[in-house]
Amino acid sequence: MTSTLTDTPTGFADQWRAWHAAHEQNRASEHGFLAITSIRWLSDSPERFDDVPGAWSTGSDGILVELAEGEELEYEGAALTGRHAFGQLPERASWFAYWETPAGRAAVEIARRGGNDIVRPRHPDASIRSAYKGTPAYEPTPDFVVDGRFEAFAEPRPVTVGSVVDGLQHVYDAVGEVHFDLDGPRSLLAFNGHGGGLHFLFTDLTSGVTTYAANRSVNSTAPDEDGHVRIDFNRSTNLPCAYTPFATCPLPPAENRLGVAVEAGEKAPVTEETR
Repeated sequence: MTSTLTDTPTGFADQWRAWHAAHEQNRASEHGFLAITSIRWLSDSPERFDDVPGAWSTGSDGILVELAEGEELEYEGAALTGRHAFGQLPERASWFAYWETPAGRAAVEIARRGGNDIVRPRHPDASIRSAYKGTPAYEPTPDFVVDGRFEAFAEPRPVTVGSVVDGLQHVYDAVGEVHFDLDGPRSLLAFNGHGGGLHFLFTDLTSGVTTYAANRSVNSTAPDEDGHVRIDFNRSTNLPCAYTPFATCPLPPAENRLGVAVEAGEKAPVTEETR
């Protein structure tokens, strides 16, 4: 395994620790996915739930909420009362509304996943968030920073992948493949990431051993004019499904099952069962 890093080992480790601390802080935020208390799959029949105000349904106007007298939600800075239609949501969209509870400000995620409209209430005193003690990770090493070559597809290719939810499927547009060396030639199917970079879902030989079995994710730099990218597997992270049963995370495409042990990045979370 080789790297073209010029950072000192100490500087590299310090940068990683600062990144991971920020990632942990975001994960455990008061309305992060650790705060989810349920996932509700909506139908055309209005239904009330014990962890969010209103009666919720979905129909031709998208997700609907009917708030009873005395119930109120804050959405996009405005107070909602009575009946409100949120409209048709794009796939993988997440919008948020808020209300006050005795434990603090709560949120409800209004979302669409795998062609289904859902709501996921988020409470700052959720038991998963309250019990969270952090995620272990491998010690950072430049050995798992790799330089690769991005080969773009002529047109994005729709790729259907499974989900941690039985029967649910996700469709992502793959934009190309990245080829690199990591104890031998490897490749990963790439999706668009943030800031022009690429995003990858993958498993490897550590999956189900020291890392979460279903999936991990990692990003790369944006390809330069020659297609060069850099993937830092030390920044491989768990998806929400590693922590909560209320997630709809995608599974990696078959092409992204790496036949090498990526002993870098986040390990499987510590749970009561594994302590």
